[in-house]
Amino acid sequence: MEVRVSWHEGMRFVGIGPSKHAVVMDTDAVGGEGSGARPVELMLMALGGCTAMDAVAILNKMRTPPRKLEILIQADRNEEHPRFVRKIHLTYRAWGVPRENLERAAQLSQERYCSVSHSLKAELTYSVEALD
Repeated sequence: MEVRVSWHEGMRFVGIGPSKHAVVMDTDAVGGEGSGARPVELMLMALGGCTAMDAVAILNKMRTPPRKLEILIQADRNEEHPRFVRKIHLTYRAWGVPRENLERAAQLSQERYCSVSHSLKAELTYSVEALD
């Protein structure tokens, strides 16, 4: 998979991946205008979206589709730079679903299926290209 992030102006960047959907990122600090989500917010939203999709798919397979489902994500960040996320807590809320099914769906998502959860533990490498 390849995603491209391009600088536009100030602190505004646009990311585009294989789905061809663009996501605007910005900050209201260091010269930004706050015209988009911050990168760490997007990471947490991606985690919530990934595990929510898993949960709905699993609950549907259990024949207990939720009337409504939401994931609350609470993250603790380092106070100083780098302001990385130290701890994340997910709260799964579902309406119209037996508690034991929701517990099993959350467990399966976190232990087996959610690629974003598992990617947060990924090895990170980098390289640079200085172009004319």
